[in-house]
Amino acid sequence: MNVNNINMDMDFSAITPQINDLTELCVENSTIDTALYTKYDVKRGLRDVNGKGVLTGLTEISEIISNKDVDGQSVPCEGQLSYRGYNIEDIISGSHSNGNFAFEESTYLLLFGKLPTQKELYDFKQLLANYRQLPTSFVRDIIMKAPSRDMMNALARSVLTLYSYDKNADDTSLPNVLRQCLQLIALFPLLSVYSYQTYKHYHDGESLFIHAPRADYSTAENILHMLRADSQFTDLEARVLDMALVLHAEHGGGNNSTFTTHVVTSSGTDTYSAIAAALGSLKGPKHGGANIKVIQMFEDMKKNVSDWEDDSEVSDYLKALLAKEAFDNKGLIYGIGHAIYSVSDPRAKMFRGFVENLSKEKGLEAEYELYSRVERLAPDIIAGNRKMFKGVSANVDFFSGFAYSMLGLPGELFTSIFAIARISGWSAHRMEELINAGKIIRPAYMSVSEPRQYIPINKRV
Repeated sequence: MNVNNINMDMDFSAITPQINDLTELCVENSTIDTALYTKYDVKRGLRDVNGKGVLTGLTEISEIISNKDVDGQSVPCEGQLSYRGYNIEDIISGSHSNGNFAFEESTYLLLFGKLPTQKELYDFKQLLANYRQLPTSFVRDIIMKAPSRDMMNALARSVLTLYSYDKNADDTSLPNVLRQCLQLIALFPLLSVYSYQTYKHYHDGESLFIHAPRADYSTAENILHMLRADSQFTDLEARVLDMALVLHAEHGGGNNSTFTTHVVTSSGTDTYSAIAAALGSLKGPKHGGANIKVIQMFEDMKKNVSDWEDDSEVSDYLKALLAKEAFDNKGLIYGIGHAIYSVSDPRAKMFRGFVENLSKEKGLEAEYELYSRVERLAPDIIAGNRKMFKGVSANVDFFSGFAYSMLGLPGELFTSIFAIARISGWSAHRMEELINAGKIIRPAYMSVSEPRQYIPINKRV
């Protein structure tokens, strides 16, 4: 292949016969016998058969509890999530009961390890507001040029480009990294929403409007303000989105994107590269992209189930999903099951109450009841059709997509909303990795290939 003849503006969506042949060759010589993983006791996905993660580090940032010790035995229990030792439910309810928004308070807690005083929280909000400004002409020169159909790719590109605007981009001293992290936390909503607005304008012909963020608004309020043409939203809408941000802000050091942050940070690289790598991880449908699959699954369900209140008919559809006879034929009930939680995902429990209230405000009670019915029926159906090592329950993605839809958030932004929240957790973990100055993270891979003799090219067949 002559690389000089490749036109990068061409459409390479069609797979050529040559690529197919090379793919078959790659598969033929790269497929590993699955029995070898058992033979050498390899924990695939860094997890054992029960889904418990292999211990690879220590953290003080958050804790996930899904089992408790009973008479020396590990027994599944109601899931719990805490940030710096504080139960996530108490953080949200306590903040909202005082009329505050919880995301900024949670971000302060994750980064600095303590709940802020009223003055500390006010000063922190002002700091974020001051950082909520993009470089001059950044929207025009970066975001509006070559708008991407994928908002996560657009966000990652913007993050990497911000490196060029930072005179101290490669400085990994703690004060500088903290400054960079706070700027990214403040800018993620702008980068995400502006990228979406630009894409919808250039690709779908919609009106282009770029609302400047308001210093007196919380992160959740600013997202709705910048996204909507009229900038109008209700208090309940803002609080539902605020809760979603808090619940997605952090989830232990072992989730794929946060572990990526630790791995890349341990190499000594810059903040922009570390966060861009985490974004690449979060984009995957097995991680941050899962909630859009839940929405798509329910849209298909609503078309194929005539009576949403009939347990039998809904159950038949769920069984068809598992049998790879419905929706995307992948054999999955999206939003049900989690790598760690079995009895319950505390984030899903928190979402349920807020989503129920929002469904009443939006006149979508029937849809909420359908979600609740699937949540109740799916675990038993999965248990009856699959070999189970632990229980399953609704996870955070089960209700989050429905919540975002009721808020009028476009599906293209679902994963970006996750990133807007999780940048807080990534930042805390990047700081923790640098503070504790560990070795570069390098797990072992065992080679199972056989030694071979080199063959001169004129003798190969």
